[in-house]
Order: sequence, then C-alpha cells, then structure tokens
Amino acid sequence: MLRVIQWSTGGVGKIAIRAIARRPDLELVGVWVSAPEKEGRDAGALAGIDPLGTRTTRDAAALLRLGADCVCYTSSGEARAPECIDDFCRMLESGLNVVTTSVPGLVHPAGFDAAALERLERAARAGGATLFASGIEPGFAGDLLPLTLLTMSSRVSSVRTQELFTYAEYPVAFTLFEVFGFGKPAEHTAIMELPGVQSSVWGPPVRMIADRLGATLDDLRETYEKVVTDRRLEIAAGVVEAGTVGAVRFETIGVIDGRDAIVIEHVNRLAMDLAPAWPSAARDGTYRVEIEGEPRLTCELLVGTPADFSEQGMVATAMRVVNAIPWVCAAEPGVVSALDLGLTTPRYAFSR
Repeated sequence: MLRVIQWSTGGVGKIAIRAIARRPDLELVGVWVSAPEKEGRDAGALAGIDPLGTRTTRDAAALLRLGADCVCYTSSGEARAPECIDDFCRMLESGLNVVTTSVPGLVHPAGFDAAALERLERAARAGGATLFASGIEPGFAGDLLPLTLLTMSSRVSSVRTQELFTYAEYPVAFTLFEVFGFGKPAEHTAIMELPGVQSSVWGPPVRMIADRLGATLDDLRETYEKVVTDRRLEIAAGVVEAGTVGAVRFETIGVIDGRDAIVIEHVNRLAMDLAPAWPSAARDGTYRVEIEGEPRLTCELLVGTPADFSEQGMVATAMRVVNAIPWVCAAEPGVVSALDLGLTTPRYAFSR
C-alpha cells in the first residue's frame, strides 16, 4: 500500500481525497491546508465523505517527516509557479514522489523553463524521487490525445485542439477574474494576456507534439481576444456586470516552416450566446482535435453531460494524477511526462 499526502483541499483536492480514500492500494496519511479555518478538521468530512481519521494540518515540515511515498499536490499554481517549484524541490529532496496539477507547463519537461527544470532534476536525484504533472488540459486533451490520434497519420499539415467550454459553473474566482479577465473592463490586461504567460502553460504541450513528431518550432505565438457581455451574469464564482468581459478566445501557436502547425485554442464563455461568431460545439464541455493531413482526423471528447461537465472535468483533472501515483512511485528518479509512464489506467475502478 502506498502512503499518500494530499496537498490542498480545493475543488480538485477534495476529489483527490475521495479517490484516494476509496482505493485499497492507497492510504491517505496526511493533508495540508492553507486556511486556518480548515486546520484540524477530519479530511473525509472536509471532502464530503465519512470521517477518515486523518486530520488536516498547516505544518508542512511535519508532513514531510511522515515517511509517505507520494504527495498529490493540487494547490493553486496560476500565480505562484515559483513557490510551487520550491515546494516540489523540498518534497523531492526529502524522498517524496510528487504528482501535481498545479504547474501545467511541466507536462512536457523538455519544454519547461530550463533553470527551474534543472533545480527539480537535482532535487529528484538527491532524494531518489519522481515528479509528474498532468490534468485534463494541459495533460491530456491538447497533447496526449492528439499524439494518440497521430499514430494513425501518414502526413500532417496541422494539429489544432479546441477547448469549447462555458465557465459559468467554474467555482474558482481567482482563475476566472484575474487569470482569464472575466468580469473586467475590456481594456484591462488579465494575467493570461501578459506576454509569455500562455506560452509557459501551453507552450510545453505544443512542444511535446512537435518533439514527438521530430519537428522543430520556428516560433511560438500567442493570441488573445475578448467580448463583453450585454447583461449582468450571476455565475458560480460571483457576479459579472454588463459591459465587462464575458467571453475570451486565445491560442498558443507553434509555427513550423512558416505556418501555424500546432495550435491549442480555448474558446471560453460565461454564457453560450456570447461571441456567436467564435467556434462552438454541438454541446458544451467539448474538446475537439482536428488533424489536417492524410488521413484527415476529427475527434471530439465530451466531458460529463451539459449539466455537469465543469464538475466532471475537475474529476478528470484529479484522476490524471491520482491514477498515476503507482506508476510514478515505480518510475526512475527525475521529472517525467505521460510519454515516460505509458497508460496510467485506474486500479480498482470497478470495485464498489
């Protein structure tokens, strides 16, 4: 049985706690929380299940001394990647394997910041531990899924992945308002609009596809568009007033031989009728992969149902790392990608 520490109890963290608790091959031995009001609570009760007997703590050093096998790290990372890297290094150096959804750029280590990657590799070697980052996108829909489809290709002109989601039910206010810029005046510059931010997140999965196909990127470009809402919107994360941003569309583009060859595109709205000229899908909660070449391939991944795709997408995000725990613990020390681990299929998925 592998002993696991859960790091944070936000939406994805609570899902991870529930998943770890039901697995007979995993044991939840510690839970870190950032908020004082969450400290000392039973982890099961905090995650909405029966009590587990494991109390939450804010004492990070004590958790690192537990002798666990792995940390499932799902703390928010959009605006604190350097702090996450510091945490990962401490964990790896102490001999703890790490699976994480917090720094999506690490899904393809070779495309990540070279200095930060070297720090992580040194820490992993020192502790004999392994780090793996994943999620639904990046981590699957924009990289591993297209690469799987590309095993059927003879020639490739372009690869485009689209996330076609409304975010009205997404509960994380910081991500929506500060990172994406929803609810802000059109002239406001959101975190995602700052030069290099998109490339730090989606550049690595774009590079993963290029590297796997033996192609060299000439350039990595970013686009960002927004449309304001004509009415007040009440969403899960708060209120968006009329005249502020209600839809965003952005692309991270890998250029090969002068053409836009590998594109990860997000079209995210707070209501389905906003920005009607932008791409859409037959139903909300769709990832679409379009491969131009021989053969031409189109694949749509539908998450959950139209009523619960946001919640189900968070489940998928959590399970990309929880299911990987046994594989990561068995891997050689270092920073690994999905291509190193192979299929991290769930264990005990059919058990009650």
